[in-house]
Amino acid sequence: MRLEYKTFEDAKNKFKWSERWEVFDKDRSNLNIAYECVDRHIKDKTAIRLKNSDGSIESYTFSELSDLTSKFANMLGRQGVNAGDRVGIVLNPSIEYYVSFFGTLKRGAVAVPCYSLLGPEGLGYRLGDSNAKIAIISRDRAGVIPSGLVSTVIHSEELIETIQKEKAVYEPRTSADTLALIQFSSGTTGQPKQVLYNHSAMSVAAVFTRFWLGLKEGDRYICTSSPAWGHGIWYGTVGPLIYGNGIGAFSGKFNPEMLLEAFEQFEVTVTSNIPRVYKMIMECDKIDNYDLKLRRLTYTGDGIEKEVVTYFQKKLGLYIGSTYGNTESGPIVLDYAFDDWKPRLGSAGKAILGVKIGILDEDGNLLPAGKIGQAAVWRKNEWNGIGDYGYLDEDDYFWPKGRSDDVIKSSGYRIGPFEIENVLEKHKAVERSAVIGSPDKERGEIVKAFIVAVPNVDKTEELKKDIQEFVKSVLSFHEYPKEIEFVDDLPQTPDGKLKRKALKALEYERKGKKLK
Repeated sequence: MRLEYKTFEDAKNKFKWSERWEVFDKDRSNLNIAYECVDRHIKDKTAIRLKNSDGSIESYTFSELSDLTSKFANMLGRQGVNAGDRVGIVLNPSIEYYVSFFGTLKRGAVAVPCYSLLGPEGLGYRLGDSNAKIAIISRDRAGVIPSGLVSTVIHSEELIETIQKEKAVYEPRTSADTLALIQFSSGTTGQPKQVLYNHSAMSVAAVFTRFWLGLKEGDRYICTSSPAWGHGIWYGTVGPLIYGNGIGAFSGKFNPEMLLEAFEQFEVTVTSNIPRVYKMIMECDKIDNYDLKLRRLTYTGDGIEKEVVTYFQKKLGLYIGSTYGNTESGPIVLDYAFDDWKPRLGSAGKAILGVKIGILDEDGNLLPAGKIGQAAVWRKNEWNGIGDYGYLDEDDYFWPKGRSDDVIKSSGYRIGPFEIENVLEKHKAVERSAVIGSPDKERGEIVKAFIVAVPNVDKTEELKKDIQEFVKSVLSFHEYPKEIEFVDDLPQTPDGKLKRKALKALEYERKGKKLK
């Protein structure tokens, strides 16, 4: 069967990347994401399940989605949007988002998903840099688009009515090498960069959907990540639909209890989220109130606290499987969904089959097991660093230590911020934290923590000392924050990642130093 391995050993011995093309009906000369994800599947089967923050639910069949996306593609043609033209989609998960996304790909135009709450500068940059011709956005947010930037703005509230008179049939004319979408990197500092994906990119998503999400026929799935972010695009939307598995999403301000309600209502069996979603579910402590059918949990985006993983193991008997990579390199390491896979708490898993990873020192030399350095992938007969630090153990499990930009170099030590942040947030006075390296003449850098305190706490020097002593009691002496600064909030990307590099750049600027 197509990519349907039951054990890791079986997949390791038999899997070849060439078999991913067998998943699709069309060959590479006639490949289209919308056709493979929507048009070819059982018409009366549910394609989309939505849970809205007001508690309401919606569902749509493959037949409905196929008709609406064809109508949208025909509407684009009438609007003068041709193959290769860019379409900005500035929406939360909704029927309007999925119609716009797949309808654009059907047309052979290029989808440019943008986070729905971007301000004028961020949205203007993405629409302008991608040269978007048209934008789909809600009426109340339309004013955020700088005047004259796109030729046409369509309000999402009017979209379905606007396309009703269009033909419900459309034949895509794309190939595997046709540009499908432009995704923007997180932009932790400076301007975000374009990452281009052709229609062939879904072939990689097809592999990870089986190997990491572990989706099987009949599974019901939800991913809470924004469909403007890679996780929400490829593994919240495209990957599951390749196999005819209906997708689920949460729309609006996130509420962990509302998500638990959606799990129960939709009888969800598999879910994938960022770590903070799992942490919020743990903190609300209402999981026992719901009749859940979950059998597989996964996460990506940042590190996850061991306490959170342990909580779900205790409550549901399920381990939260990881994947690790970045926008530019794609996913590289994962916890496999196979029956015989043995995860290691704190590890991100092993390299995807067929991919070779190594750990390099500052001179580009391979390091032995257990030594921390920059993770690299072997491509085109050379090691290509991916900008992340970590180490491989004796069994080739990868243990991440954070972005190379985030690693603090102090008195010869390489210190990852994530573990320190985890400890800080266990202190009763700390709500959230971000840890960076602050320039220091003697040590190179010192550990500094920016802390959002819980409400109604006096942010005194005594509290700082108490927090420092708390960290010292848990971690090594060199890891506790030598400096603490209380702040009202912390900068983060739309997908919930801390902008540590932005904080670090600010810190270096304050101290008259240049961040390399």
